[in-house]
Amino acid sequence: MSKRILFILTSHDRKGAADDASAAPSGFYLSEVSHPYFVFSEAGFAVDFASPKGGKTQADGLDLSDARNAKFWNTPELRAKTETTLSPAQINPADYAAIFYAGGHATMWDFADDPALADIAARIYQQGGVVAAVCHGPAGLVNIRLDNGRYLVDGKDVAAFTNDEERAVGLHDTVPFLLADKLIERGARHLPAANFQKQVVVSERLVTGQNPASAQGVAEAVLGLLQD
Repeated sequence: MSKRILFILTSHDRKGAADDASAAPSGFYLSEVSHPYFVFSEAGFAVDFASPKGGKTQADGLDLSDARNAKFWNTPELRAKTETTLSPAQINPADYAAIFYAGGHATMWDFADDPALADIAARIYQQGGVVAAVCHGPAGLVNIRLDNGRYLVDGKDVAAFTNDEERAVGLHDTVPFLLADKLIERGARHLPAANFQKQVVVSERLVTGQNPASAQGVAEAVLGLLQD
């Protein structure tokens, strides 16, 4: 089995359309990268970083009072990985044991409509790998189709940022779609926990988490599948 994990970060940089100059800044949510990264790296897995456009990405949630955030952000070679991400064209799915979609509100504007990334995820899953996502990262799951024509999430249990959480942060009228609703539309069974509480769901080789509090748990569940 490969000892490499592919992290997907958003290329988008705001909570709104690319041409909306009034939109608040966003990007990948740092703790949804830092916490999983160290789970995998400490278990001996190498992590590569990619994004829809490749190249530089933008961080959100820069809480450096969080020890793992600070360790990641203050390690030059790790921060550099988020500034030099791979593009989909540079990725060979056969190299990876798992793909992990990190969250951040910005993912809602570029993860769902990226057929190249969806194909990479489908190939990793169909070769026996794990697909994982946390918070808004499951936006990357909504259009993944398997070779049998079915959506990856169809018939599977999932967690993702909930409609109630979206309302609680005041962005339910800003995001282009409500993530939980879209997953249900694709045939998933959405299993919500209370707002901002940890919720990790494993369904076959699909691992999802509801919010930032779930990020480390998602990585630990992925690791459990890979080491089983």
